[in-house]
Amino acid sequence: MFLVVFRNRKRADIDAAAYHADADAMWRLAKEQPGYLSFKSYTAEDGEVVAISEWVDEAAALAWRRVAEHAEMQAKGREEYYEDYTLFAGTPTRLHRFSRTKA
Repeated sequence: MFLVVFRNRKRADIDAAAYHADADAMWRLAKEQPGYLSFKSYTAEDGEVVAISEWVDEAAALAWRRVAEHAEMQAKGREEYYEDYTLFAGTPTRLHRFSRTKA
């Protein structure tokens, strides 16, 4: 498993409808990529967003980074949408799971 965590704050003046359309297009494209496992996004009360994508391995995540449409959208994000962001990527060093089974 390889995780990409994208913490970001959007600019106050963005076109929200355009952003959501672009984000939806990227999600649809990402889920078609070999090695894609999942994507979830959470917004905090202060407006910070944490988006987590999960890939089977680092090679799959790197291949997604190199998809032309994704690279173009990253540039558009820096130009039009984001005030700032931080990206964390890596293989978890520890993984714990809990599942309550129904009787």
